[in-house]
Amino acid sequence: MDNNQATTKAKKATQYIFLVCGFALSSWAPMVPFAKERLHLNDGSLGLLLLLFGAGAISMMPLSGYLSKLYGTRIVILISGLVAAIFLPILLLMPNPWMMGAALFVFGGAIGVIDVAMNSHGIHVQNLYGRPIMSSLHGLFSVGGLCGSLGLGLLMRAGLDPLTAAISISILLIVILLWKYQLLFSKQQEGNLPENNIHQENKTKTSPGWLSSRVIFLGAACFAVFLSEGAMLDWSALFLKENRGIDAELAGVGYATFSIAMAAMRLLGDRIVERFSGKTVVVGGGLIAALGIFIAVATQWIPATLFGFVLLGAGAANIVPVFFSEGGRLKGIPASAAIPAISTMGYAGQLAGPAMLGFIAYHFSLTIALAFTGALLLSVAIAYAFRKPTA
Repeated sequence: MDNNQATTKAKKATQYIFLVCGFALSSWAPMVPFAKERLHLNDGSLGLLLLLFGAGAISMMPLSGYLSKLYGTRIVILISGLVAAIFLPILLLMPNPWMMGAALFVFGGAIGVIDVAMNSHGIHVQNLYGRPIMSSLHGLFSVGGLCGSLGLGLLMRAGLDPLTAAISISILLIVILLWKYQLLFSKQQEGNLPENNIHQENKTKTSPGWLSSRVIFLGAACFAVFLSEGAMLDWSALFLKENRGIDAELAGVGYATFSIAMAAMRLLGDRIVERFSGKTVVVGGGLIAALGIFIAVATQWIPATLFGFVLLGAGAANIVPVFFSEGGRLKGIPASAAIPAISTMGYAGQLAGPAMLGFIAYHFSLTIALAFTGALLLSVAIAYAFRKPTA
């Protein structure tokens, strides 16, 4: 198999891995009500359990880079993907909150590991492929998220009980992982990629990823963008219900419009980045996303608010893929060091950021809290516009 053919097959296999990760992560969301009811949890106890999922993901992300460097991203993707798939139905079997918390920590850790490893692998493939692919990869993650959030419900409407539905999804994920595993780059192939050879030649000049100002800048910018995603996930329905008077049954339409816009723009993102450059995508996307938030909170007209959410999803869609791509090209810092650092800081925004917004909303208002995310997105666009190139 020649290099071009191997790269094309690795690209397609990586697309499936992003789909699997999104599918596995979002399949947990419909299970939450069943777990809450079965374990007799109140909202506070449930919140603490969900925090363990985030703690598992964030704590394991730095380890993913180390394991990928030691064994290669392919084996790390396979094992962490299998753990996530196996633990998905186990989450419906835990008999008490303590065991559920432990299972959620492991499940979250597996998602965190595969997330970092697949992004690192995607950057390897992109560098050899010679064209942007990260946006479409993240687009397939979003598609997997939509499939997972709907798949469990559809299987149950077809007559399956929750556990059988979860096992069915788990088997599907395992089949895809085993099917595409061999087409991913091995550790030896990753070591022979041009950018890795450069890092080997200059390893005495390589700085730790966590301590580099370039990595910290990208990580902080990712934090702001991921925070806007977390805000939509955790606060958009409440905002529409309490501030715009939408019925509770329809309040999820805000997150749906945001998610669809983000998925669509990510699937188109590679061509957009190729045509307009990464800097234009970050600056323009940040401005559009910030404008969307400001429109959503400034108007009382519900269609305009939803249009603002669409702008937010469309504008923010391709910013993080550009940041990950840049992180994989930083001179003197290998992707195996930069990507875990950027990912951990970024996902902290998605997992811990909404709690910060809750604090702002408590002391001021939810409108001001959401407007704060718009200000962060605006600051990302401005900072990136005047920043000197680092790669």
